Amino acid sequence: MKKLLPIFSYILHPVFIPIYAALFYLFYKGDVFSIQEKYFVLFQILIITFVVPILFFLLLKSTGNIKSIMIPDTSQRIIPLTLLCFLLILLVKRSIVISRYPELHFFFLGGLFSTIFALIYAIFKIKVSLHMMAISGFAVFVIGLNMHLQLHNPYWPAFLILLTGIVASSRLEMNAHTYRELIIGFFVGIIPQVLFLYLWL
Repeated sequence: MKKLLPIFSYILHPVFIPIYAALFYLFYKGDVFSIQEKYFVLFQILIITFVVPILFFLLLKSTGNIKSIMIPDTSQRIIPLTLLCFLLILLVKRSIVISRYPELHFFFLGGLFSTIFALIYAIFKIKVSLHMMAISGFAVFVIGLNMHLQLHNPYWPAFLILLTGIVASSRLEMNAHTYRELIIGFFVGIIPQVLFLYLWL
């Protein structure tokens, strides 16, 4: 199990969570959107939350500003988190608009606020688990969507809660975070999502 745990840190890396959330959302609201629209939405999210950050990471790594994709040093997190804030603003203002994708809009808006909080912590040299922030926010989104769409499916929320625990164990196993950093990341992830639930539930 100890050999398997680190794999989850890569599979559930924060850079993948927006795509997972979008896939879940589009699958459960399948009748509302056409196939072409689904592909268009996924393409936009893929470019803005995955391709651009990865290219920017490669640039920073080549210049020596970042050592690894896990970004263990708080000082190295400031530039990527600032970029992510601007990308999420672009996403909620231009692509995932509230009039067409209200639930997903508020998920990304919650993600923006979580990222801002993580950035503030980084500025004050306090390390936050971005993995916990991302997976816990995703878990709240799935739970909220399950209630909002009246899916009556307890398996997805239970699965995401389980994954949250696995990610925490994975980060501890890799000595990437302390318990305190995981707890901070957990609350930074869930609080904005819970607050925004009241706007779309």
